[in-house]
Amino acid sequence: MLHSSGGHSPCVRDLSELPKAHLHLHFTGSMRPGTVLELADKHGVRLPDALTEALTGGEPPRLRATDERGWFRFQRLYDAARSCLREPEDIQRLVREAAEEDVRDGSGWLEIQVDPTSYAPRLGGLIPALEIILDAVDTTSRETGLDMRVLVAANRMKHPLDARTLARLAVRYADRGVVGFGLSNDERRGMARDFDRAFNIAREGGLLSAPHGGELAGPASVRDCLDDLHATRIGHGVRAAEDPRLLKRLADRGVTCEVCPASNVALGVYEKPEDVPLRTLFEAGVPLALGADDPLLFGSRLADQYEIARHAHGFSDAELAELARQSVRGSAAPEDVKARLLAGVDDWLARPAG
Repeated sequence: MLHSSGGHSPCVRDLSELPKAHLHLHFTGSMRPGTVLELADKHGVRLPDALTEALTGGEPPRLRATDERGWFRFQRLYDAARSCLREPEDIQRLVREAAEEDVRDGSGWLEIQVDPTSYAPRLGGLIPALEIILDAVDTTSRETGLDMRVLVAANRMKHPLDARTLARLAVRYADRGVVGFGLSNDERRGMARDFDRAFNIAREGGLLSAPHGGELAGPASVRDCLDDLHATRIGHGVRAAEDPRLLKRLADRGVTCEVCPASNVALGVYEKPEDVPLRTLFEAGVPLALGADDPLLFGSRLADQYEIARHAHGFSDAELAELARQSVRGSAAPEDVKARLLAGVDDWLARPAG
């Protein structure tokens, strides 16, 4: 795991002080390892041995999702962690701790992604679950000073009708903190076009479209997100690097790719951090927003992703500042928040290094 101290060289700026927006963070995956263990104990949940060992040992579990079995194992660990969230107080704690971690990493805007159907059975139903989440986000935002919003995500392993229900719900709560609509889980399953009506509902309701694509599946899945779901952002999108015409299309349209380098390596999409095509995307002019995805399972948070860009890809402080600006521009933040964060990026870059 990398640490965002800027301590590898005496003459670099501290990346945890670089203002940035965090656009790719999953709800359960944002939890601290200790919190999962405490909640499991509180509710009498028996966690899989692999998860307990990883959470107590300080090392993320060994995952590889490039085959069906590996993805199933990843989902099983994720579902086990999610089963520890049973009461409104648990949700409140998760949101507060996620915000505290983001503030520590220099985030000034966080869009946390959640499928409320996953929590509905234990929280009184779909609407109560979303309201509990939104209340927690609102309270935490006021108490920590971190601007937070919610991106409601459908599950592509479920029926498209479920996605439409979620899209209507997301639009209904657009004035309560929902800013976007996503589509997560294994992109190798279910066609993007099957979910086009759900995304139409979300877009017509003023929500941004941010489906996952181009991680476990290749460039075609990114094209499908653009053509069928009219994506304004792509969750991951790294495999677009394999298709120069697609890169140009993303750059020309200004579609932000939410790139999660540590996650890509942990899931076996790329062998090592240096293999993630960060510079290919950046130099093609594709707007990027670095994200932590699921820190609980991948072992690194937001500033760590910028450390990867610095140390594995040789990004200069000026280039890292531009990555931060792109994350802010790609966010759903109001213009005044964007302006404040962008000014903060300029201030960070104006400081002497070291």
